[in-house]
Amino acid sequence: MTHTIRTTDTEDARTAQAPPAARGRRVHRAWWVAAVAALAVMGAGAFATMPGLLVEPLHRDPGWSRGSIGLAVWVNMAAGGLVAPFATALMGRFGLRRVAAAALAAVAVGAALTTVMTQPWQLVLYWGLLVGLGCGSVAMGFAAVVVERWFTARRGLVTGLLTAASVFGQFVFMPLLSWSIERYQWRPTTVTVALVALALVPLAGLLLRDHPADLGLRPYGAREYVPRPAPAPGAARHALRVLRSAARTRPFWLLAGTFAICGASTNGIMWSGFVPAAHDHGMPPTVAASLLALIGVFNVAGTVVSGWLTDRHDPRLLLALYYGMRGVSLLLLPSLLGPEAHWPLIVFVVFFGLLDVATVPPTIALTAVRGIYGEGSGAIVFGWTLAFHQLGAGVMAFAGGALRDALGSYDAAWIVSGALCAVAAVLAPAIGKPGRAPRTARRTEPRP
Repeated sequence: MTHTIRTTDTEDARTAQAPPAARGRRVHRAWWVAAVAALAVMGAGAFATMPGLLVEPLHRDPGWSRGSIGLAVWVNMAAGGLVAPFATALMGRFGLRRVAAAALAAVAVGAALTTVMTQPWQLVLYWGLLVGLGCGSVAMGFAAVVVERWFTARRGLVTGLLTAASVFGQFVFMPLLSWSIERYQWRPTTVTVALVALALVPLAGLLLRDHPADLGLRPYGAREYVPRPAPAPGAARHALRVLRSAARTRPFWLLAGTFAICGASTNGIMWSGFVPAAHDHGMPPTVAASLLALIGVFNVAGTVVSGWLTDRHDPRLLLALYYGMRGVSLLLLPSLLGPEAHWPLIVFVVFFGLLDVATVPPTIALTAVRGIYGEGSGAIVFGWTLAFHQLGAGVMAFAGGALRDALGSYDAAWIVSGALCAVAAVLAPAIGKPGRAPRTARRTEPRP
């Protein structure tokens, strides 16, 4: 019988770094974890699109103003953004599975309660807060944790694939949801959303895995075994510490500002404004929702290609290019809307779809560089930039509805969004170069 005697901490460290035994040519478990994460992210994306489809029914049936509905959309997006860094930190404390399952349960509860609401404040509480918190916890911050823990190689590609899953859920299911609202009214459709979220809870709990070390594996592409870090107590304090550290750097504020503009010019105006704006021009809501679905189809291609490009080119220059082209397309949109989907509008849909979420892989690449914000902090830093993204989206969703109530048109909202994209295109090249520690806003150590 062979006995293993653990003698020193040094020997234990060597043992921890030893790679596991060869496991043949099977598909690495990281890809299966990414697939399950994609389902959760896809579901969150689909749930987050519902407020844009509820604008007209809630304005028509209960008679609520678009501004009050826009307030609920703002709370939804803001809550989803603000919870992202804390949810990311909680994943370090309790694991991916528990946080994802709890988040999906919150979505199911919020959606179910929405069906019995009678006042606008209830929409703010149920769909704005509960669904917003749930969706924000399994959005791109969740995806960033999966990428950071399970992948060393192909990070840009996997980020693009998970982002594509999110936009697939956002847009591809929109025609089905729109048709269901038109055919069966909005309450039965909302019940369906609640049931789907509830069905995803056991799936996330059973199939997700928190860390490669739990299965005795290395992260995909890693040359050495990576032990699972000890659970970090005080997740909220840790998230705030990471924010304080990142806030001392100029690149963080440039990323946060440009990503806020990204949210305003995509989620904020497209999710809540495109369908009612097209309806103002005489287009049936189902046709407008189908155009958003087509945007989602090209989101997939654009995001995957952007992830591939991010692995090979300067992310700052990619961001400048994406924002500049997106701004031009938004400025042209008011002249393209009409009662029918003519070919110039189809061209816009394809072009905007390729650019819509192409900004995510370069942004994650600029926040998750190892050693800049501290080992293991990249996903939390991205969570904070995502909070700014959602805050920008929420402000634009509310402003778009208010402008529509005041001016009778969404045209001003499209123009403001395009102008903001021009600002982001100018700011992007000033972000710190990847692979180097960013310049701090204030000196933390005296000069020698």
